Amino acid sequence: MKRDAAVDLLDRLHAAQNEFYGGGSGDALEQLLAADIAWTVPGDNRIAGAYHGVNEVFDYFRRRRDLAGGTFRMTRRDVLVGDGDRIAALTDGAAAIGGADHAWSTVGLYDVADGRIAACWLLALDQQAFDAIWSGLI
Repeated sequence: MKRDAAVDLLDRLHAAQNEFYGGGSGDALEQLLAADIAWTVPGDNRIAGAYHGVNEVFDYFRRRRDLAGGTFRMTRRDVLVGDGDRIAALTDGAAAIGGADHAWSTVGLYDVADGRIAACWLLALDQQAFDAIWSGLI
């Protein structure tokens, strides 16, 4: 995948996610996801899990939105591409959770099929802090 195409796809994905997390309908977001999408969030927290299909992935997105009270925002920092249809993206997240402002960084590994996100593995750079944030422990 060409870097420009990968950046464009991720920018559209993050814009659609930010719109959804802010209370939007999710229509633009759904258009970017493959019907049989798989989304994996490792860890020991309220959003961790393996989600399959658009319905389960949207349930996960709703849980994130609700836990963050509509404050969750993502900012892409860098993108790595190579041969094939896989993208790695360094992304910063921020949200007010449990009455406190939090920030973290992740690497998202994305598989792309027919111009849509077919799979995502979310890898926190500091898993312990990520788990504490999304568990409401800090």
